Amino acid sequence: MENRNQIENDELEIDLGEILLLLFHKLPLMIAVGLCVAMLAFLGSKFVFSPIYESTTKIYILNKQDNASVTYNDLQMGTQLTKDYAEMIKSRFVLESVIEQLGLEEDYEKLSKMVEVTTPADTRVLSITVSDKSPVRAMKIANAVREASADHISNVMDIEAVNVVETANVPTHKASPHTGKNTFLGGILGMFLVAAIVVVAHLLNDTVRTAEDVERYLGLPTLAVIPMNEAEAKKKKKRGVKRHR
Repeated sequence: MENRNQIENDELEIDLGEILLLLFHKLPLMIAVGLCVAMLAFLGSKFVFSPIYESTTKIYILNKQDNASVTYNDLQMGTQLTKDYAEMIKSRFVLESVIEQLGLEEDYEKLSKMVEVTTPADTRVLSITVSDKSPVRAMKIANAVREASADHISNVMDIEAVNVVETANVPTHKASPHTGKNTFLGGILGMFLVAAIVVVAHLLNDTVRTAEDVERYLGLPTLAVIPMNEAEAKKKKKRGVKRHR
């Protein structure tokens, strides 16, 4: 039993060695395809896909009653309410007022997808980020959403004021697509696809070529080998020379 397992392990090592050797011989093809796919990803990211810009504004909301000093309970309560504030910022009332104010063509659903509200951990700062193809338009929408949401939160939650931590600015760098990242991933993907095709084709190829293959795969001893005729031998020799070239 141990001898049988040892033989299977040896055969597995030989198979892995053959696959690695096969991939090594196909390395130029893998590199060529990888470069082609990387070039396509680069061109697509640079000229096909429209750039998206993100502009962010930040607000800070603190619940204080009668101008009393801020306590730990105030901070705890405010942290729990940040999710409520985030929902109010993306509410239909706020976004439709922004659409009307700026004369946007987008409806509520589309504008809602353009607006993202996040809260850093253990803080009460709300970040309002707007994504758009135009950097100037992204800034205007972000600031408009901040102003409309500040009024809405103050009215609903009976808060005196919503403090502006940071106003939205015109972004100078696009948020997507990431040209360098897409180019790199495209190259890796191209090489991986070629490697996968080569390995699968090798594993599915059950052609018996040598006497060693007969003994390895069929477990039968080789009694005799029929030599090729002279014409076939010359053809095989020529193919071998071309491959080495």
